[in-house]
Amino acid sequence: MSLFAALRLPREILFGAGQRHALGAVAARLGTRALVCTDARLAAEPVFEEMLQHLRQAGLQVQVDSEVLPDVPRDSCADAAERARSFAPDLVIGIGGGSCLDLAKTVALLLRHGGTPDQYYGEGKVPGPILPVIAVPTTAGTGSEVTPVAVLSDPDRTMKVGISSPHLIPSAAICDPELTLTCPPGLTAITGADALTHAIEAFTARTREATPALAQERVFVGKSAITDHFALLAIGKLARSLERAVTDGSSLEARSDVMLGALAAGAAFGTAGTAAAHAIQYPIGTITHTAHGLGVACMLPYVMAYNRPTITPELARIAREMGETGPDDTALADAAVRAVKSLFDRIGIAPDLRNLGLPEERLAWTGEQALTIGRLIDNNPRPFDAASMDRLLRAAYDGRLDLVP
Repeated sequence: MSLFAALRLPREILFGAGQRHALGAVAARLGTRALVCTDARLAAEPVFEEMLQHLRQAGLQVQVDSEVLPDVPRDSCADAAERARSFAPDLVIGIGGGSCLDLAKTVALLLRHGGTPDQYYGEGKVPGPILPVIAVPTTAGTGSEVTPVAVLSDPDRTMKVGISSPHLIPSAAICDPELTLTCPPGLTAITGADALTHAIEAFTARTREATPALAQERVFVGKSAITDHFALLAIGKLARSLERAVTDGSSLEARSDVMLGALAAGAAFGTAGTAAAHAIQYPIGTITHTAHGLGVACMLPYVMAYNRPTITPELARIAREMGETGPDDTALADAAVRAVKSLFDRIGIAPDLRNLGLPEERLAWTGEQALTIGRLIDNNPRPFDAASMDRLLRAAYDGRLDLVP
């Protein structure tokens, strides 16, 4: 097999403690009128005002929209764009968690191309470049600061929807782990588990035929040599420090590892894509109203076990990155599943779908809906049919890794 690699990232990524102080200089290279999107809680924090001062000192005019809501309701994007039109920003800055970053991307899209968010649902619907976006994450999990995706909640649909296009990749990402020091333990656990799920699903994603058209026609192209590099970096950092970041949130070393892991995982899955754990989470989230990261992490060990016959060498490599040992790849593949399950148990991730709150009578519907999300199911290394999906969900509901088909 010939070597193939693909990667799409921001033009500039700054990572490290104190890098938020570069925001003004970075923004001044992209425009003079900045719309800053955040939520009401962060807008009241001194560190946020500090960043606004950096922007003003760099000569930018600033308008703040602090009405970002969790899960980015579809209409809130159009409302935010409308509020900003008279200000006429020439760049958009998202500061906050994944919802703030996703709203900033979507508003930058609407300000440049008009219309409503639903016109751009799916892959490749964005007609061209959007306004420049700077992403400044304050949590470590979604990877939205480097990905081509914005996920929204649509009140007319049963599940969340995504806009996917390379044009959505921010122009710059500024990742300062000091901004995560006040993130509470529960949120640290959920977002970090989300990042580890991104990394593992990217590293174990399907390998596609590397035609010249592959990366031109698809947003997510499956695993490649470079996405593997970033995925393994993420797995190692998160395995080393996620639990410590949860139990000792004041550790800047642990926070830095986790934020770098989330960034690297975003770099990996932003091109490789994710797979079955994410597909199953969409209907689970609709029913249980639990956090996205909690749902994907709950499912991940069971999906890894399901994929084990197809990806034993990849799982063995994951085990090594997590510090596991074993006599051969088969033993290491088993160890990888156990190591992920054990880590998630220790940081408080729901161990099974029953504890996550999924009603037993909704298992069949969950499987039916998951199978309709083709871009994720088709990216899974082992194929699914209705029967195998039903057996997987039953094992995940009962908490029986040994019963995964």
